[in-house]
Order: sequence, then C-alpha cells, then structure tokens
Amino acid sequence: MSDSHVRAITTAIASGSAEAFGRFYDDWFDYMYAQVKIITQRDEATCLDIVQEAMIRVVRFIKPFDETAPLKAWLRVVVMSCTYDFLRTEARRKKREQTALSHRKATITIPQDTTEQLAWLRKELSDMGQQHVNLVYFRYRMGWTLSAIGNLMGLSPGAVDGRLTRTIKELRKRAQSIFQE
Repeated sequence: MSDSHVRAITTAIASGSAEAFGRFYDDWFDYMYAQVKIITQRDEATCLDIVQEAMIRVVRFIKPFDETAPLKAWLRVVVMSCTYDFLRTEARRKKREQTALSHRKATITIPQDTTEQLAWLRKELSDMGQQHVNLVYFRYRMGWTLSAIGNLMGLSPGAVDGRLTRTIKELRKRAQSIFQE
C-alpha cells in the first residue's frame, strides 16, 4: 500500500467516511487477524471477536497517518490492547464462575437422612423432563458454565440460565410443600 493511499484513507476515516473505512477493512483485516491469531493462539471465533473490537477502535480513534509503517505499528498496538482487554475480561469471568461454583459447593450441607429427599428429587426431575434433568446435571453435578451447556443443548447462555432458574424455583416450591412441617 502506497504512502499516499495510507494518507488518503486514514484522513477520510478520521473525517467519518464509511466508504473509506470499508476499503480500510478490506485492506487491513487479514493483517489484524493474523496479529490476533499469533498473540492468542485461539480459535477463529475468538480471533474474529477481537478483530471486530479492534476495528471499532480504529473507527473511533484513527488519526491521519502519512506512511504505512506507523499505521502498522499503531494497528499492532490497537490489536494488542483489544487482545489484552479480551483476555482480562475472560479471566475475570472464569474467576467469578469458579468462585460462585466453589461457594455453592461450600454452602451445601446435606443432612444425614437424605435418602427420601434424593429419591423425591430424582422423581420430580424425571417428571419435569429430560431437558431439566440435563440442565441440573451439567450445571450442578458437572460444574459446567452456562455457555458450555448452551453449546451442547443449542441454547444461548441466557436461555440456559432462565430455564435453570425456573427449574430450581419450581423444585424448591414443591420441596417446601412436601418436606416442611
């Protein structure tokens, strides 16, 4: 890419030209994707998400560049910043999920005489249907994330969360009417 082309396209993007950004996207997408892939060694979907975020930052913060080399250097910084932000966000999410999971495991106390209650729970779950059994099993027995369950069952994480919440709420309501004296 010639320096005059770099100057023209970056100036146009900085001025708000959507057409110029479209050309820029076509010209620089592969370069930015390759940078993300090298840095993260992650799957295609993750790399595409990071490049998408990087492109958004390009639109918001690009300034006119006179030469290709400084533009490439700036794009590497943008890609690195987006990658680090993604990785930090992912690490925080995993830590929150792990903390919630260990908290749940730590707060569960099982009374000595639970045979009747467990038999009741198995029956109630089976009466609710296999999908409910699977949701409860994967989340609470296997400790899977909402995303992992959703991927397996063809649901969004939000749908998994909603169905789990409704299932647990219904089971609690039924248990209170049976076991509270």
